[in-house]
Amino acid sequence: MNRAFRKGADLLNDIQAARELREQFHIWWLGQSGFLVQWQDRHLLIDPYLSDSLTRKYADTDKPHVRITEQVVEPAKLDFINVVSSSHNHTDHLDVETLRPLMQVNEAMPVIVPSANQAFASDRLQVPPGRLTPIDAGQSIEAGVFTIHALPAAHNKLERDEQGRYKYLGYVFTFGEFAIYHSGDTLLYDGLAERLKHFNLDVAMLPINGNLPERRVAGNLNGHEAAELAEEIAAGVVIPCHFDMFAFNTVSPESFQEECEALGQRYAIMQVGERWSS
Repeated sequence: MNRAFRKGADLLNDIQAARELREQFHIWWLGQSGFLVQWQDRHLLIDPYLSDSLTRKYADTDKPHVRITEQVVEPAKLDFINVVSSSHNHTDHLDVETLRPLMQVNEAMPVIVPSANQAFASDRLQVPPGRLTPIDAGQSIEAGVFTIHALPAAHNKLERDEQGRYKYLGYVFTFGEFAIYHSGDTLLYDGLAERLKHFNLDVAMLPINGNLPERRVAGNLNGHEAAELAEEIAAGVVIPCHFDMFAFNTVSPESFQEECEALGQRYAIMQVGERWSS
């Protein structure tokens, strides 16, 4: 199993230490598509998956989710989160065993979910729909120091509910003078780059595990596509994600790295539990 760069108390101590560096913002990769963002002692948690719920769920099936990287922290230890977001309903992005403990120790924490998924998320998390903060593509909401701007995501296609609301989202988070993009799970689609260019993104967090039908799960950008998108939208830095969690659905970041270097695109390949600072 891949060891975390930092985990448990060591990770929490690093989060505490970074609070002294208030002019910068900081990002920790928590595994899969999960990230923690810190700016001026405020904390944003994006698509956290901090349990083994999927490993247990699929243990006796023909699609086992064998974990290959350590879990970095127990969700109940993150009792300082100001806002958490979920991009869509798949369990590695909307995990009851992660979100319920987080909500118990952060009682006032907004939980951002796609409007199309509010009823589903309410049922899964066993909370009233009003406990969740819905958002649809084209909308923006404020949550303390963070402003969340929602964009469609194609997983594997742009899909809407009967009310026309997008089921899969990506988010641009703005705070102070900074802007970062978390794509959620997505493939490329017409207009995505144009939607992103005007944000002048400091960081783009993009999946690189690709889209292979034999996996029998919805796919994502591959390494070349993630690098090319980052270069097209002039992202300051691109950070890859959605790899090194499950044995059946991972890739090496080597092709992503090669394409970034060929394009002159700045990148940061992180280990789980590692911090990147602006």
